[in-house]
Amino acid sequence: MQNLPLLFVMSCLPFLLWGQRPGANPLNKGNAVLVKLSYSAHMPGGDLETRFGNNFSFGAGADLITAKGNWLFGFDYAYLFGGNVKEDVLASLRTPEGAIIGNNRGYADITLRERGFYAGAHIGKLIGIGLPNPRSGIRVTVGAGLLQHKIRIQDDPASRVPQLDENYKKGYDRLSNGLAFTEFIGYQVMSMDKRVNFYAGFEFTQGFTLSRRDFNFDTRAKDETERTDLLFGIRVGWIIPIYFGREAGEVYY
Repeated sequence: MQNLPLLFVMSCLPFLLWGQRPGANPLNKGNAVLVKLSYSAHMPGGDLETRFGNNFSFGAGADLITAKGNWLFGFDYAYLFGGNVKEDVLASLRTPEGAIIGNNRGYADITLRERGFYAGAHIGKLIGIGLPNPRSGIRVTVGAGLLQHKIRIQDDPASRVPQLDENYKKGYDRLSNGLAFTEFIGYQVMSMDKRVNFYAGFEFTQGFTLSRRDFNFDTRAKDETERTDLLFGIRVGWIIPIYFGREAGEVYY
């Protein structure tokens, strides 16, 4: 249910794109900026798999695609979220029955969520497969950036837990980040009338992260593990192309 607004917005994008005027360049040969909105689902691997289950992400970014060679240069931002946290960082606060007691001496409904992001730049190429439209084909990119993730501790508004005040949460949230590399291979469609534009494919991310907290309250130690965090998934996105240059003739938006 929480994803319904996102799905509604993405479902409306084809109708927004339908309002673009097809220009005098039906083959999309000009330089263009590709504004992208995307959604993905991932499976974790490596050290990330011991902390979290499957996750999802909402992404945004932009590419420059060149008139000659269909080279891609761009940047991406993806917000990561998930509801499966395998590592119980609050175990030290629980009763033998597994409950957490709030300040009203009742049970507090504390939930754990995954939150994070990836931000980076990439380079790639659109490879034609013999179709009349040179802007539809195999899309391949490689990139590098920053991967960050943490455990979000969601309070119970009806039962406050003093040990989980905002400043204390940092001792449990396992905030980690570091250098990451990402690869994408899939198929991109940019129709000849410029009205239907999307891409879909497989995405792979390798993050080399470290804990950014000086002390974990539950383990009473600093986590100095050099982590290898992996993500494998599928990403689908809509493209809003903005054409420019002599070959494009006009800018479309």
